[in-house]
Amino acid sequence: MGEPLLEVKDLTKFFPIRSGLLRRTIGQIKAVDGVNFGIDEGETLGLVGESGCGKTTTGRLILRLIPRTRGQIAFRLDDKQVDLCSLAGKELRTFRQNMQLILQDPFSSLNPRMTVFDIIAEPLRAQGFGKRKAIEARVRELTEAMGLKPDFLRRYPHAFSGGQRQRIGIARALALNPRLVVCDEPVSALDVSVQAQIINLLKDLQAEFGLTYLFIAHDLSVVENISSRVAVMYAGRIVEIAGTDALFSRPAHPYTEALMSAAPKPHPRDGKKRIILPGEVADPSNLPPGCAFHPRCRYRAKRCSEGVPALRDLPGGHLAACHFAEQLDLQGVRR
Repeated sequence: MGEPLLEVKDLTKFFPIRSGLLRRTIGQIKAVDGVNFGIDEGETLGLVGESGCGKTTTGRLILRLIPRTRGQIAFRLDDKQVDLCSLAGKELRTFRQNMQLILQDPFSSLNPRMTVFDIIAEPLRAQGFGKRKAIEARVRELTEAMGLKPDFLRRYPHAFSGGQRQRIGIARALALNPRLVVCDEPVSALDVSVQAQIINLLKDLQAEFGLTYLFIAHDLSVVENISSRVAVMYAGRIVEIAGTDALFSRPAHPYTEALMSAAPKPHPRDGKKRIILPGEVADPSNLPPGCAFHPRCRYRAKRCSEGVPALRDLPGGHLAACHFAEQLDLQGVRR
C-alpha cells in the first residue's frame, strides 16, 4: 500500500486548568495524549470509545478547528505531503475544502434563518466556487444525491425531520467535493431506522465520490457496519487498532473486550456475559501511573502500574497497547 491520505503522529492536546485571581495554570487536562494513526484513501476508520475519551477532540484537531499542543498532521495532496500544522490564514482557508465535517446534532447544526439552498451553497460562496448558475447547479446535484426533492431548497430547517436535516448537513459537507470527511457521531441523535438509512447513504456516497471517512462513534454496531478498520480510544490514547473483522472476532486489549460485552446482543441466550468494569473512567487531569486502564482491568499485574504500554504490532495486523496482549485470549462479538 502507498502512503496514507492522512497521517497523525504524536497528536496531543492539553487544556490548562486555571485557578485564582491571576488565573494561573495549576494543571493540565490531557484530552488527547500522543495519538498515532493513518487513514488510507477510500477507507473508513472508525474511532470508538466512551464519552470523554478524546474522540471528538481528535477530529477537531485534524480539521484545525482547535490548536494542537504538539504533534504532526500530514495530508497527501497531489502526491505531496502537506503539513497541516504549518498552514495559516488564506492558505489554510483554501485547503479546508479538502476536509469537511458532518456534525452530530442535525437540529442545532443548521441555521434556522437560512433556506436549505443557502445552507448548502454557503461553503461554495465562501470558497468562491463560481457564479450563481454554477452554484445552483452544484446545489441541485447534491440535493439529488441526498434523495431530497428540489422543492425542499426553498424551505427552512424547521420543516424537516431529523433524518432529512442530517441529509442536508451531509450535502453541505460534500459541497466542495472534499477528500476526507470527519463524521462526528452523525447518527447518534437519530432513530434506529433512520440511522440505517444514513449509514447506507454514507456508503453510497463514498463509492460514488471516492470519499475517505474518519467515523467517530460510540455505537459498536454502527462502527462494525461502516468501518474498514477500527481504532479504540481510552483516556486520550489509542489502545488498539485493527481491521473490523479481526477486532470484532478477537480483540487484543481488555478495554475493547469490555466495550464489546456491553453491546446489545442479537439473541438474549447467546451465553456471553457483560463485563462490568469497576471504578470510574480515568480522570484526564490526573491519570494513574502506567496503563491508564489498569485500575479497572481484571487482567492487571504489577507491571501495568509501572510503565505505559506502547502501541505495538501484533500478529494478524493488530496494534495494541497492552503489556500482555500476546498472552490474553479475549472474547469478541463473533466468537
